[in-house]
Amino acid sequence: MNAIGTPMKRREDPKLLTGEGKFVDDIQVAGQLWMGMVRSPFAHAKIESIDASAAEDAPGVHAVYTGAQLQEMELWIAPLPCAWPVTDDMVNPPHFPVAAEEVHHVGEIVAVVLADSRYEAADAAELVVVDYEPLPAVASIEAAVADEATAHSELDSNKAFHWPLIPDPEALDAAFANAVHTVDARFVQQRLIPAPMEPRGVLAIPSPHGGEITLYSATQVPHILKVMIAATSGISEAKLRIIAPAVGGGFGAKLNVNPDELLAVTLANRLGRPVRWTEPRSEAAFSTHQGRGQLQHIELAADADGKLTGVRVHIDADMGAYMMLITPGVPLLGSFLYTGVYDVPAFGFTCEGHFTNLTPTDAYRGAGRPEASYAIERAMDLLALEVGVGPDEIRRRNFLAGGEAFENLDVASTLTFDSGHYGPNLERALELADYEGLRAEQKRRRDAGERIQMGIGLCTYVEICGLAPSRALGGLNYGAGGWEHATVRLLPTGKAEVVSGSTPHGQGHETSWSQIVGDKLGIDPADVTVLHSDTAISPLGLDTYGSRSLSVGGVAIAAACDKVVEKAKLIAAHSLEASPDDIQFEAGVFSVAGSPDQTVAIQEVAFGAFTAHDLPDGIEPNLQEQVSFDPPNFAFPFGTHVAVVDIDEETGEVRLTDYIAVDDCGNQINPMIVDGQVHGGIVQGVAQALWEEAVYDDDGNCQNPSLLDYLVPSAAEVPSIVTDSTITPSTNPLGVKGVGEAGTIGSAAAVINAICDGLSPHGITDMLMPATPQRVWRAINDAKGGAA
Repeated sequence: MNAIGTPMKRREDPKLLTGEGKFVDDIQVAGQLWMGMVRSPFAHAKIESIDASAAEDAPGVHAVYTGAQLQEMELWIAPLPCAWPVTDDMVNPPHFPVAAEEVHHVGEIVAVVLADSRYEAADAAELVVVDYEPLPAVASIEAAVADEATAHSELDSNKAFHWPLIPDPEALDAAFANAVHTVDARFVQQRLIPAPMEPRGVLAIPSPHGGEITLYSATQVPHILKVMIAATSGISEAKLRIIAPAVGGGFGAKLNVNPDELLAVTLANRLGRPVRWTEPRSEAAFSTHQGRGQLQHIELAADADGKLTGVRVHIDADMGAYMMLITPGVPLLGSFLYTGVYDVPAFGFTCEGHFTNLTPTDAYRGAGRPEASYAIERAMDLLALEVGVGPDEIRRRNFLAGGEAFENLDVASTLTFDSGHYGPNLERALELADYEGLRAEQKRRRDAGERIQMGIGLCTYVEICGLAPSRALGGLNYGAGGWEHATVRLLPTGKAEVVSGSTPHGQGHETSWSQIVGDKLGIDPADVTVLHSDTAISPLGLDTYGSRSLSVGGVAIAAACDKVVEKAKLIAAHSLEASPDDIQFEAGVFSVAGSPDQTVAIQEVAFGAFTAHDLPDGIEPNLQEQVSFDPPNFAFPFGTHVAVVDIDEETGEVRLTDYIAVDDCGNQINPMIVDGQVHGGIVQGVAQALWEEAVYDDDGNCQNPSLLDYLVPSAAEVPSIVTDSTITPSTNPLGVKGVGEAGTIGSAAAVINAICDGLSPHGITDMLMPATPQRVWRAINDAKGGAA
């Protein structure tokens, strides 16, 4: 059968929809103790004293531990890890799970209560009295860059690192010196608060003997978490088992090593009792890292026709209070993509990371790539205005390879794009949008002076995904590899079992992996069981993030299937008394070339391999193969998004009326899952453009930490999304690319371009995100010369 390319319904969904899926908070064990966190109300302060006596006497409380006490107990041998020290001299203040002397952001843990129930733990935490000496807080990236105060008292500056990527400085200078047209633009990537449907949670269960610890965590990275907890706590990896049960979304927010995870493991190990914690939504803005947080300065140089000759970028990135797992690397993930899908002869990028007294930042859906796409796509619209052509035409003039198909093309940012074909992708999106019809309606409204004006925005993006190869990551000082592991077994009953190192949290791996195996082995995908997310069952893996699952993990599974077939071919040849060179395999059946009546099904071969009664000499029993696949290159999906907005010029309200997305992620395993991923990504990018922003006051207090004030969109705010695709296969064996972040990478720029397009008659060329009604109204009013 041809399962690959078929829009099969997700096999994971029935359990989740009927309540059979088990999340961390659903798991109950006898004798468990709940952690209640005492958190700092100050963004920056010295801890003068802590009085826990009232909490210790509260009902159900077993113990209260301060940071100083925990350090005396020597529960860990190192601070929380940062796996991506982007430069050799990067500043990285130690980050312990519980602060002992000084706090550096609101919500930092200063003491931990252990009690019989979550409610008793929370109530007792309120009784802990902490005396603080407030210190000046660095409450914005602008303040951090200005060094108005230092976020860490022991540091002389807030700057953590300087990272340059300027392949040819002389060529870059010449491009700007000789430019006919230039663009000089500054953009702000506001902080975002991740809001997965399931909050984070942990449950650490010690073995009654032997010293083993099992940690259930709502994590995207159980394998990485295991290594990092071992390295931080001193507990042997062999004693640690990490299980990610059903995980209700991640978006990067569950890609970390958090204080609560290390506390649960080390306290459970010390006390010999299960220890757990579930994140209250009210604490999520402080206990889980945030996304984005950048000041962007981008310059374009172009000739008389608007053909790019140079791109120069500088980023000031907000690290927050501490370096989390990949905090400093996130802005660099986009560094190679500020040239976009365009032929840019000269390129330069610099990034400086700065500490603030705010919640740490780290990966959030797209992680550096949406920021890069936003900057270059906004700047391309500004270049179109400068040159006097439409936003579609400026893109056509600058596409790599002239918009024609290519493979393995070197670009100015030092990468090699695996494949692309940008021209047809753009034209298909314009066709679906009825671009000329939209422009005609826009002109009609403008000529009529209507209150509701139309804006049309484009974004032609490219992203880097499939985080690999390992050698390239090593060259970037990344602390892990980029490989992925898979084991495929064809069982004696003829059914298949797959063990995957990729860890799903909503992506549909069980469905997609069964489709790959079904096609490769010629069996029904329903006969494929996929095992994952448990380091005891799947001991090798590098997990799920950066749209890497299919292009790395999926390819590993396909390669393991190929090895199973090759071994089965030797056994089939022996059974059919033929040369292996004469054996053909199709649709699950081996046959002899020229003798179609001589056949044996792969299921029969599997049983014969199990019994081992008549195997060829030198062939081991059973059909089981494993592969660790390390790709030779990244994958580079791309696409064109068109956003259409209505703007009420009297109120400033912006309504997204139409959205068209034509994405190219190479060959598709399951088009239904692809569409779902694109839809979700688009909504998150639109949310950044229109609604979401973590707002802080001058003292570092988040003003909108709850869902009462932080505007996460619902289906009511989003129109029906039109999706389509072009298919430009990657150069990997499956021809696949990632798609989980694509929608987010293309959508924010498309929406803001649409708003600026709609407001262009007023001379408005930029709009801060989120484009709230107040901001839009104020921009219109200011442009008209009105009083604010």
